Amino acid sequence: MGARVYDYAALGEPLEQPFVRRDLISVQDFSPEEIRSLFELTNIIKNRPADFRGALAGKQLVLFFEKASLRTHLTFEAGMASLGGTSFFMDQTRARLHEREPLRDIAHNVERWVDAVVLRTYEHQTIVEMAQHACIPVINALSDLEHPCQAFADFFTLQEKFGDLRQVRMAYFGDGNNVAHSLMLAAASLGSSLTLATPAGYAPNPEITAAALAIAATTGARLELTEDPWAAVSGADAIYTDVWTSMGQEDEAIERAAIFAPYQVNEALKSKAAPHAVFMHCLPAHREQEVTTGVIDSPCSVVFDQAENRMHVQKAILLLLLGSGVRRFPSRSNHA
Repeated sequence: MGARVYDYAALGEPLEQPFVRRDLISVQDFSPEEIRSLFELTNIIKNRPADFRGALAGKQLVLFFEKASLRTHLTFEAGMASLGGTSFFMDQTRARLHEREPLRDIAHNVERWVDAVVLRTYEHQTIVEMAQHACIPVINALSDLEHPCQAFADFFTLQEKFGDLRQVRMAYFGDGNNVAHSLMLAAASLGSSLTLATPAGYAPNPEITAAALAIAATTGARLELTEDPWAAVSGADAIYTDVWTSMGQEDEAIERAAIFAPYQVNEALKSKAAPHAVFMHCLPAHREQEVTTGVIDSPCSVVFDQAENRMHVQKAILLLLLGSGVRRFPSRSNHA
């Protein structure tokens, strides 16, 4: 599949091609060429926000969140508003989305009222099922399997810092969780190098690992898994960690704290990375657990750059999925 060409100058003009629905459920839903095009559009949006103020005028977005959120919630709402659209937040933290009625019924309702759905859920299958039944774009804002919007913002941040992502080496420490999964797939797609250091029994999902390795074989990316944090950090350009206990795993917190202690990103570990290395975290961070205060508050930390770029990347995603003059991706959803 060739690289996509977007007519940025035609924002607000009618499309020559009919609307074709696309979802963002997994990083894999965007080809390597499409991710690079996404970053090109993100860069333009970030540097010329005024050019896009009415790009999604009249468009409406609903956000269903089963988990608490600061960055994901606010960046989607602020981003949609800055594009001229409207968003509606549905707090599902007290009851899962499917508890009152079947997901297929919810999907067939919301597709008649709004233009896109953003879901932040526990079970990945919730997002997959919504995408199967809704005829409007569905965006994964975090599930137990992936966090694609976060990974895209992370690698866009690295591109800003270092330029050619094929020359960037990231080291990830901690749980082989949803964030790790999306980082693996994004690194593979973009030709980057990524080493994941996880304790025994906490390695990434084998199916995600296999998918990432298959992509890497076509892009020249390098992916490695290890249980040795010191081997992983050597010469890294970026050091990344996440919480040791995700939402829904609170009863494992004490056990995990002991298991993950050797994977804390502290000054000693950071000193083994490249001198120019940056520290990354998807936030919220538990200071003095997965990362020391000295590292996260140091000049090398780019955690707030990542947080800012969540909004810019998501604005680009919304534009590409909802259109308004930007040529949309062709249909290639794996979930229909």
